[in-house]
Amino acid sequence: MLRVLFALLLCVPLLSAHVRADGVPPGDQSAIRDVITGQLQAFSSDHDAEAYGYAAPIIQFAFPTVDSFMAMVKKGYQPVHRNNGYQFGASDTISADRATQTVIIKGTDGKTYEALYTLERQANGTWKIAGCSIKTLPGTEV
Repeated sequence: MLRVLFALLLCVPLLSAHVRADGVPPGDQSAIRDVITGQLQAFSSDHDAEAYGYAAPIIQFAFPTVDSFMAMVKKGYQPVHRNNGYQFGASDTISADRATQTVIIKGTDGKTYEALYTLERQANGTWKIAGCSIKTLPGTEV
């Protein structure tokens, strides 16, 4: 009987992992995608202060002015700053207050990129962008 109980306890995490396909509750997933979309639209419209407002406090601490933030974005994240379209990929929960969201981006250079955003839930319940890593997807050279 003890072995059966132990086996059931081992299965509970596996069962709960399949409750949501991608690990992020739908309301949070929508809010996360809205934040990323808002920042991408702000970049494309040259609304630098608005784009900066989507950054989490840790990013704003590292780049304390809009100008320093935009210099970093323009230098290291050109496909995020300017692109020819994007679509959302997988999202996942890291913890109750941290999540990731993949975004596939078509660069103005004709290449396709994968951006992996990390977001943090703020004390007021909103989500902010805490990081982004970007890589060129193989086979997208023009």
